[in-house]
Amino acid sequence: QAGTTNELNAADFFRSHGLKYNILVYDTEDQYIGAYDAGRCDVETADHSGLYGDRLKLTKPDDNVILPEIISKEPLGPAVRHGDQAWTDIVRWVYFALLDAEELGVNSHNIDKMLASTNPEIRRLLGKESSLGSALGLSDDWIVRIVRRVGNYAEIYDRTVGMNSPLKIERGLNRLWKDGGLQYAPPVR
Repeated sequence: QAGTTNELNAADFFRSHGLKYNILVYDTEDQYIGAYDAGRCDVETADHSGLYGDRLKLTKPDDNVILPEIISKEPLGPAVRHGDQAWTDIVRWVYFALLDAEELGVNSHNIDKMLASTNPEIRRLLGKESSLGSALGLSDDWIVRIVRRVGNYAEIYDRTVGMNSPLKIERGLNRLWKDGGLQYAPPVR
């Protein structure tokens, strides 16, 4: 799509592999998906999750494969307006807490049972032995409220883009560090 990094990423990939190509650039997402779906081009490039979403828009989605190669490192993640440090801190710690909850086995199904845990890490995470919530301007049970409502990181991932969603994106590098992925967070202290 015009105006994105996808064109440069594709050019770099093909050039670095000594492959000849003819790139077609379109102004809108609908145009490039339509061109691919109509057979006017052989391959589409976009960010990984975008490709899964685009595939759902095709006439025959199951006849198309997302290749495993990742051709650029442009991770997606939360973003906040510059200059709002309080909101930045809250967004960062929500992300960290969701990862910590997953790592500690705290989820939306067992959150009430976990409130009685004697594990100090779980107690700090759930605000029983931590004042991180107060430091962020939130209640000390803020993590409990989030996990009870939407789950831990794995639950959110699976439901929104993972195997329990229409996209069915494998967790891959989004797994926790202990499971071979890149995700980890500092403990709540």
